[in-house]
Amino acid sequence: MASAGSRGTIVGLLLLIVLLSAGGRALWLWLDRPLERVSISGDLSYVSANYLREQLAPMVQGQSWLSVDLAELRKRARAIEWLSEVRVSRHWPNALTFELYEQDPVARWNDDLLINPQGVPFQRGNVTIPDDLPDLSGPRGSGTEVLALLDQLHNRFTSLKFEVTQLRLEDRGAWRFQIDDSIWVMLGRNQHESRLARFIAAWKRQLKFKASQIRYIDLRYPNGIVVAWHGETDVEVPRR
Repeated sequence: MASAGSRGTIVGLLLLIVLLSAGGRALWLWLDRPLERVSISGDLSYVSANYLREQLAPMVQGQSWLSVDLAELRKRARAIEWLSEVRVSRHWPNALTFELYEQDPVARWNDDLLINPQGVPFQRGNVTIPDDLPDLSGPRGSGTEVLALLDQLHNRFTSLKFEVTQLRLEDRGAWRFQIDDSIWVMLGRNQHESRLARFIAAWKRQLKFKASQIRYIDLRYPNGIVVAWHGETDVEVPRR
């Protein structure tokens, strides 16, 4: 049988636990105040802060400072169009800060989307974008591959004084690109290096002087290239 002293010690410990629990609960309630301020930081070039506030406001409505789930907020905020990354932090006594990182659009993608440097498409939304973005397209999941070829073409054409304005990867694997919003070039599925070398040689030798007359150029021939001229039939330009 426990002595009176030991029973007193146990009762004291229980009272201390109750008091600490009550105090902790009171402290939590005191700290867990309704959110009164939400701030946004980040280098925003395309998306307006007002638009983002409108999107974020429903996520924090009715939330309190300690109870709000920061991980869930981050997940929901990342789903907003044009955001590639989000960080959320608490600030005493009743504020949250969203640190936002925009998508970096490097090209249009499949008519109604944009694509970032990692080859990931995202929704354009009601955001004004640069007029000089190239127009790319390809099957689902091919963004990285299409960007890689675009970069290769830019590097190969540095000295030719024109821009690749469109690049298409067809479902069957054939490639075609457009230069300066005018001439289409049929590259095909394979032998890209040799075909591009043949094209560059022909362009420097004679085609650049007649660019305004060219309808399209077909590189899918073993011994030369075929040029279609406006108002004329196709003519093969032999390899020299």
